[in-house]
Order: sequence, then C-alpha cells, then structure tokens
Amino acid sequence: MTSEGVVNERRSAASVIAQVRPRKLAKVPFVELAEGRLQGVVSSGSDVSRVYVSSITAGDHGLSCRTNNNRPCGGLSGAYPCNHIGALVDAAVAQYGPDRVARYLKVELPDGGENLRAGLHPTTAPDRAAEVFSSFLRHLAYLELPPSVEPLPELHWFPAGKAVS
Repeated sequence: MTSEGVVNERRSAASVIAQVRPRKLAKVPFVELAEGRLQGVVSSGSDVSRVYVSSITAGDHGLSCRTNNNRPCGGLSGAYPCNHIGALVDAAVAQYGPDRVARYLKVELPDGGENLRAGLHPTTAPDRAAEVFSSFLRHLAYLELPPSVEPLPELHWFPAGKAVS
C-alpha cells in the first residue's frame, strides 16, 4: 500500500472530487445529490431577495419547486419543469457530470449522452422545500466559522482536501 493510501486509511474524510466544469454560483448557489433527490437552491431572475428551492426525486422524477418563503413556483405546472428545475439540472451536470447525475436519478440518457433533461419522465412530487432549504442553511453556517485546522466532529464524514501532516 502506498504511503498516501495509509494516510487516507487513517483519515475520516475522503478527497474532494473536482467539479466537471465551472458553474455559476450566483445562479445556483447550492446543488447536491442527497436524500434520494437532486436538490438545490436557484436564484430568482427578478428579485434578489428570492430564491427557489427545487428538487427532482430519483426514480420517479418527481418535480418540486417553491420559493424560500414557501410559495409555489408559477412556472412549474404539474409534470412540466420550470426554468428553475432546468437551471438545477444544468448546475448538477456541471458539478457532477451527466453520467453521475443520470445514474443517481435513474435516467436513461438519450443518444449523445449530454441531454439529461430529455431523459426525465417527470411527475409531481411532494413538497420538500423545507428540507432542502434547511440543508442549504446548514451548509451556509459552516462559512461563518473561523478558519481552523482542527477537525469539526459534525463534519467527520465531509470530503476534505489533502491530508495535513
């Protein structure tokens, strides 16, 4: 086993997987594959104080999109995706790559393999905005912590950079 392998074996964190290509954080500040959903927060194009909490469930491709103050998205119509869902998918593909997102959502990619949206067969999903927004706020709270090299017990599972010797 290499010395790097030994170091990694003793750590409680994994190396960060680099994003596939850069994405605009101002448009989609938060995107994750978690809780059986592709979920995230999408900025409003018309109001700087409003964001949309959007998600797609894995398997049945259930769509959900609501504002941060729990109002329904006017663009989401049953199983027809709104622009926020489209922006979320685009950000996820930029962050994780089309193959990884497709595997997670259980989507068959059409020929060419890049158009993930075309492989979705959406339905209406139960509202998960509160859970997704709570996860986003929890991630934001870590940005307010002072810089430290000491481990945070609640982040022992979180991917980390190179090991500190």
